[in-house]
Amino acid sequence: MSFLSFNHHKDLPLDSDPSSRFLPWLIAFMVYLAALSVVATSLMQSVSSRWERGVSDTLTVQIPPARSVQQDQSQIAGALKVLRANPAVVLAEPMPKTSVLALLEPWLGKADVLADMPLPHLIDVSVRSSVKLDADQLVQDLNKVAPGATVDDHRIWLDRLIQMSQTLKWGAYIVLGLICIASIGTIYFVTKTGLAIHHDVIEVLHLIGAQDSYIARQFGENALHLGLRGGLLGLAVAGPTFGGFAYLYRSVDSALLPQIDITLVQWIVVLSLPLCAALMGYVTARFAVLNSLKKMV
Repeated sequence: MSFLSFNHHKDLPLDSDPSSRFLPWLIAFMVYLAALSVVATSLMQSVSSRWERGVSDTLTVQIPPARSVQQDQSQIAGALKVLRANPAVVLAEPMPKTSVLALLEPWLGKADVLADMPLPHLIDVSVRSSVKLDADQLVQDLNKVAPGATVDDHRIWLDRLIQMSQTLKWGAYIVLGLICIASIGTIYFVTKTGLAIHHDVIEVLHLIGAQDSYIARQFGENALHLGLRGGLLGLAVAGPTFGGFAYLYRSVDSALLPQIDITLVQWIVVLSLPLCAALMGYVTARFAVLNSLKKMV
């Protein structure tokens, strides 16, 4: 009997193996973790890039409240004069009190309560990225006209944020790598177990003309089906998780959290995870079978 006679049916009862019951659940868990890692990495990149575009070339000058309105106005005018005379400064504008109240409201309460409090005066400053700004000298110059004035250089904490996001991103990549390695290892050893269980049937198939590639294809197709089934299950569980996270994120009323969006490419990557898991199972199972059958007598 030739190999062609085996093409349209399965000679190995792989569906009855114990692995057919637990392997889809294991792959589902792996795909679920992988989906969370991919989305988390995408969100970190989105938030980091939005913050970088928004504050990479900005400063905030804080002037303590004075004893009188006239003194406040004098200090603000003096600070604006110092800032606008600095070659690194593109624009310096005082922030309206309503904007200051809006910034503090998520942290200190309603704006009506804060309106009567002595709040510092803030000045938004845009700087040239091509010109180096001496922040220490700027603080000294500002304190000459507005004692107690401070400069919040957004680039300092932005650099820390970017460094942290890069660390978390590489951590997510490591997690994805470990998930792939664990999945490949599990499929490999499950396939080896299946070979041992069906050793006698494989021997008979060899005697009647089956090639190693045919047997490997049966194991590969079985792993493909199990991987696709488990991957779709994991993705189905990940969907509500994403929805819950998005709901909680939008419910946080904070100016520190920018609006984030997942791009079409990122969605395609997430939706392709079940197919990737299935293909990985197919390739791993075929490799395990072909590698093992070479050693069989």
